[in-house]
Order: sequence, then structure tokens, then C-alpha cells
Amino acid sequence: MEKIKLQATKREVLGKKVSALRREGLVPVVLYGKGKDNLSLSVNKKEFDRAYKMSGGSTIIQIEIEGEKTKNVLIKDVDKHPVNDSIRHADFYQVRMSEKITASIPLNFTGDSKAVIDLSGSLITNKSEVEVECLPADLPHEIEVDISVLEDFEAVIHVKDIKVPEGVEIKDDLEETVALVEPPRSEEELAELEEPVEEGEMPEAEQGQVEETEEVAEETEEAKPTESPESKKE
Repeated sequence: MEKIKLQATKREVLGKKVSALRREGLVPVVLYGKGKDNLSLSVNKKEFDRAYKMSGGSTIIQIEIEGEKTKNVLIKDVDKHPVNDSIRHADFYQVRMSEKITASIPLNFTGDSKAVIDLSGSLITNKSEVEVECLPADLPHEIEVDISVLEDFEAVIHVKDIKVPEGVEIKDDLEETVALVEPPRSEEELAELEEPVEEGEMPEAEQGQVEETEEVAEETEEAKPTESPESKKE
């Protein structure tokens, strides 16, 4: 994968005043790291969007700050606008290439499952990423999980079954389920799902919840102290 590079500029504008930077097409960022003082920077929004899309937060980015020596960073935290989803702020974590780091790496499910194609089952994935530990240079962009091993409904892929590059260690519970295939619903199950609920009829589970709520309300009402006229105040 090609190296991802980004130009950054030191900034003095802080707090609410950074809104002016955003209107100029810049994204305010903070660079921090182990034994490093925080450094306020700004980057071109279009270039940052491109770098973030390529890295996904799990690939090293090389940033150059006003001609200084290139720094290797990971995008750690991103703040997005609640309406238009545009990036408003980000944190860059400066890594030391000689020290191991931990990072969450997305899983990419590949291949075809016989249990899905031939047996009409439904693929169930319980994890979309795993946490790994490795040197920054060995950090994978994504980890592939081959689902072709799911040949029947008994087959299961666990974390321990995931193959990772040399030098990369998965920190998640090795016995945790990653993927499996559920058998199709029977005709009886499908028929039950299609049965209309009669007016006024309530599923047993919901009925139990209503009854429990009513009981709690009654107990609460009984527990309230009786207020005497003398105790009232204007």
C-alpha cells in the first residue's frame, strides 16, 4: 500500500475561534504522543478526507509540519458534524516506530460459504474488527477472514482461527465467535411470523412487562407518605 502523506500547519487559533478555520476549508487537529507536548495544527480538509478514507484510522500517516522532519501518526479520534457528517476535528497520535502499539483493525470477510449458497443459510458476523498489537510498520490496513470454511451449520469461525501477518498479535478473546451460518427458518416458523396479531391481543412478553410496570406503580403509590394539611407550605 502506498504511503499516505499529509501537510500540516501550526495554528494559534484555539477554542470557538476555530470555526473560522473550517470556513477556510481547514480541519483543526491536535498532535500528541508519549512524552510529547500537545501541538495544535490545521490541515487541508480535502486532503484530510482523502487520507482518512485511505487509512481508516488503522494505517500510519506521514505528516510534514512546515518543513520539519516527517512524523508518523495514527488518526485516533474524529469529531463529525451531527447533521452533515463532515469532519470538524481530529486527534493525531504520534507513534514510535520501534515500540509496539495496539489498534483496532477492521475485518474483511471474503470467499463463499457453502452453507449459505447451497443450504440457504444466513451468514452471521459477530465482530467487525479486532484489537491487535504490533510494531507500527507491521500494522495491517485490514484483516481478511475466509468464510469458505463455513460448509455447514455446525462450522464456526473463532478469533483463534483468524490468520494475521507475522509480528501481529490479536488481543481479543481467542474463543470469541467471529462468524457462523444459521439455518433457514422452517415453514412453521415463517407461518408464525406471518400470523396477524388480533386487535387488543398483546404478546405474552409485552403483557408481562405491562403487568410488572403496573405492580411497581402500585407499590410506589402505596409507599408515598400521606401529606397532612399542616405540612403544606405556600
